[in-house]
Amino acid sequence: MDIAVIDSIDQIAPGDWDALLALDGGRAPDPFTTHRFLAALERSGSVGPGTGWQPQHLVIREGGRLLAAAPFYVKGNSQGEYIFDHAFAEAWQRAGGRYYPKLQCAVPFTPATGQRLLGPEPLRPLLLRAMREIVGQNDLSSVHITFCTEDVAALGVTEGFLHRVTQQYHWENRDFGSFDGFLAALSSRKRKAIRKERATAQAFGGEIRALTGDAIQPAHWDAFWAFYQDTGARKWGTPYLTRAFFDQIQASMRDDILLVLAERDGEPVAGALNFIGRDTLYGRYWGCVEDHPCLHFELCYYQAIDYALAQGMKRVEAGAQGEHKLARGYLPVPVHALYWFSDPGFMRAVADYLKSEGSAVRQEMDWLGQFAPFRKAGGS
Repeated sequence: MDIAVIDSIDQIAPGDWDALLALDGGRAPDPFTTHRFLAALERSGSVGPGTGWQPQHLVIREGGRLLAAAPFYVKGNSQGEYIFDHAFAEAWQRAGGRYYPKLQCAVPFTPATGQRLLGPEPLRPLLLRAMREIVGQNDLSSVHITFCTEDVAALGVTEGFLHRVTQQYHWENRDFGSFDGFLAALSSRKRKAIRKERATAQAFGGEIRALTGDAIQPAHWDAFWAFYQDTGARKWGTPYLTRAFFDQIQASMRDDILLVLAERDGEPVAGALNFIGRDTLYGRYWGCVEDHPCLHFELCYYQAIDYALAQGMKRVEAGAQGEHKLARGYLPVPVHALYWFSDPGFMRAVADYLKSEGSAVRQEMDWLGQFAPFRKAGGS
């Protein structure tokens, strides 16, 4: 077997890469590690020179046949990661070291748990060991694997990586059947609040449309680009994705997309972009050019629940942050990451920190669970 890095996903045929994703003749578990999504990032210039994300995908081949792979990047900063390591970087550099560049196994700008080690399970330890070898061979500080699945986190621990637990808010389908079925599972006060929010949002003076596939037209991306620019400028300064990225996903991924638009007088005034997985809907971006009460909740959370219920999906992942999601049926769940540092002393220090942080995160999740909006046994 040959283990190597490649600097472009286009050096691998789409069918060969996607064959590692356990498609079973249908959708990938999540769309973000598909060839078409990673290629859209690269071809659009959203990653690559000058972005802080330089593709160096890790591949294992035998006789020219692709056996396993991992989306892999050299990082020149800590932007666009959503499980942040700024404290680690500051400590490393205060001690006189050079933290960047580092290695990151992740999907850029995408806080969604999914596959990171692609291919058969017996080859996954080889990918992890290769990552550590690359750190040592190139005198780098560390390798980070973010938003990995729990089983990969457990494997990483056996391979000497440090396990980090943070949290997000996900909506789980408890066989509700319909939105009314979901509401019936809530306490009376929360049920009334959500109904009021939906009525307020839908009275904004226009129409809400949920589009996917060929119903999405290039003009819709012109509108959504304005929404994305506004949100990006307010939240993180410079939006990560280029305008060309949206043209790329229109061409190659429109069947993987749910675009929810609020239109007034025939013109989009707000929108939410979701990606469709095998059994999960992933909320990614929201924006608007007009402010209307509760429209954010309707487009991002309630329309997503409507779609998931109609399609029989198991969950909605609404992205990073947001305790406000709790009142709307999105509950705290653990999120996993792995780290390996080249300096043994730093490894020990971070291990101590992660132990304390993980305990605090789990305590917070238990505490937040007490404020879940669902009816208690015997309640109304």
